[in-house]
Amino acid sequence: MKTFFMTGTDTDAGKTVASSLILKELNNLYHSTLALKPISAGCEMTSAGLRNEDALTLQEAANIEIDYELVNPIAFEPPIAPHIAASNLGRSIELSDLQDSLEEAKKHQASCILIEGAGGWRLPLNNNGLFLSDFVIQNQIPVVLVVGMKLGCLNHAILTHQAILRDGLTCVGWVANQLSDDMLEYDQNKQSLIQILSSPLLAEIPFQPKDINQINLTEAFLKVFT
Repeated sequence: MKTFFMTGTDTDAGKTVASSLILKELNNLYHSTLALKPISAGCEMTSAGLRNEDALTLQEAANIEIDYELVNPIAFEPPIAPHIAASNLGRSIELSDLQDSLEEAKKHQASCILIEGAGGWRLPLNNNGLFLSDFVIQNQIPVVLVVGMKLGCLNHAILTHQAILRDGLTCVGWVANQLSDDMLEYDQNKQSLIQILSSPLLAEIPFQPKDINQINLTEAFLKVFT
């Protein structure tokens, strides 16, 4: 069983797009897959309860069926920082809740589990210095960094990559996710990250991919995920 944590350079960097495409590729390679979105905000209230669009996408992309509540155990309706949403409801987000969810997911014996973060690497769980990254550190989960390719992404990617390594974790690679089709000097920015980051480029996702065949995989991708 391989487990990976998907983080991004920022909110809307494309973590869900990258995660769902990776899951579909692994499904095509006959892997059993499971996806978790432990914390979400900006959910819609439905007859079945709160539902997050990203979590639903991940649930559909994986090929092991599990209840939504296991995919996304901590959900908030307003599109705000989760720890603020929790505080407004008189609640707190505990690492133990995240741990219980992961242990339950492992019982399904997937060959690969993708855990998608929320926001960026240092998502606060409270105002006392507890972050979602602490959950990843606690479990020593290898990290995949999704870089939303836009102006400013070099700084965001380098800082996030440095933080992951300084936390004692392995960044197994990064994904270049093209957020628009008109980014100036896209290839030059990508080449800069290839040269600066010590972790390999795993995949390149073009702007608004329509299917799995549009994701450009590198040899490093197969080494990491298979």
